[in-house]
Amino acid sequence: MSAIESYLKPEVIRQISRLDLRAQFLVKGFMQGLHASPYHGFSVEFSEHRRYEPGDDPKDIDWLVYAKTDRYYVKKFEAETNITGYLVMDLSRSMGYTYRQEMTKFDYCISLAAALCYMMVHQQDPVGLVTFDTKIRTSLPPKSKRQQFGNVLSLLANLKPTGDTDIAHSLSQLAAMLKHKSVVMIFSDLLGDPDMVMQSLYRLRHRHHDVILFHVLDEAEVTFPFDGMVELEDPESLEKIKVDANNYRADYLKELEEFRGKYRSECFQSGIDYVELDTSMQFDKALLEYLIRRQARF
Repeated sequence: MSAIESYLKPEVIRQISRLDLRAQFLVKGFMQGLHASPYHGFSVEFSEHRRYEPGDDPKDIDWLVYAKTDRYYVKKFEAETNITGYLVMDLSRSMGYTYRQEMTKFDYCISLAAALCYMMVHQQDPVGLVTFDTKIRTSLPPKSKRQQFGNVLSLLANLKPTGDTDIAHSLSQLAAMLKHKSVVMIFSDLLGDPDMVMQSLYRLRHRHHDVILFHVLDEAEVTFPFDGMVELEDPESLEKIKVDANNYRADYLKELEEFRGKYRSECFQSGIDYVELDTSMQFDKALLEYLIRRQARF
């Protein structure tokens, strides 16, 4: 736990542990949903045989094998084998922002990624880590061993969100890099051109990856809690402008809703899970709510 404790606060570690205890059935359902998802419109390839177990569909029994062995075996398909997950983390400068929350957007995303990594490793599913700003910066190959949890966190602990950003280019690089169907879990504030980002997300989906987009904003970016004349700084360009917050609020919130609404609509149409979060939400509760929603679809 040394690498974990060196980065995550004790309360976050406790939240991840509680998440595991409170949500075992959800975690199982989440993973079963991920394992089952290749059936939805994708080809399913025969892999190997395994012994028939109560609850298996009798239609999957291989009667030729039964005739030879006098034992029941079912065909095991590719979709039943371990699923590979990639945690894809935005390292751009804007991810280091917080207005009044203890966690920056980057800290919050690390907590989410840690919980998902913990779940996958405990389900013996391999999980890897990719980080990016204007391009992919680091890539930790997927592994299912328990120590992978510490490997992922120790790598993240040494990173700081300081770079410029090109989400679309980075995700296009990722699509070219991944050779097998995987679960791609992206953590970003998505401060870039939505049209370009969606094109790169379409590319991932076209290659049959299951894509989950965690759109994480700071509480202040969602509620705009400012009054009077305030100086605002663009988190990417660092350009500063002065505005009357009271007059600007309605326009800002309208633009934000349009921004999120575009992702909401286009992700839904393309079969991408779009998860809207902000740093005021308790991350384990928010993740549980997402797991419940996801499980209901499978």
